[in-house]
Amino acid sequence: MDLKTAAALRRLRLVSAPEAISFLLLLVCSVLKRTTDFNAVPVMGMVHGVLFVLYVIFWADAWNRAKWSLGTGALYFVLSVLPTGGFFAERRLKREAEDAVIASRARQEGVVNA
Repeated sequence: MDLKTAAALRRLRLVSAPEAISFLLLLVCSVLKRTTDFNAVPVMGMVHGVLFVLYVIFWADAWNRAKWSLGTGALYFVLSVLPTGGFFAERRLKREAEDAVIASRARQEGVVNA
């Protein structure tokens, strides 16, 4: 894995958890808006919207650079629209990055011919 691909996966990973948190907070704010006088939906909506747009941009970049299959790319997109999906995406991306580092080290040491 080259540095640009690793950086794209890292960006996607770093934005996935905050995007999931903002989605959950937006849901809480929506409930509070309907049950109390507290209305933070406009602010949380904007925060979540910005994080979601960043996630989609970083997702497209990672998909292009990592050469994911259609299924893998679709999985990461579907995880972005589920309330807690960003946490699962972050965990999978972390594991994928760790596996890539292990494979790279194995290639450098001549253990694997890949």
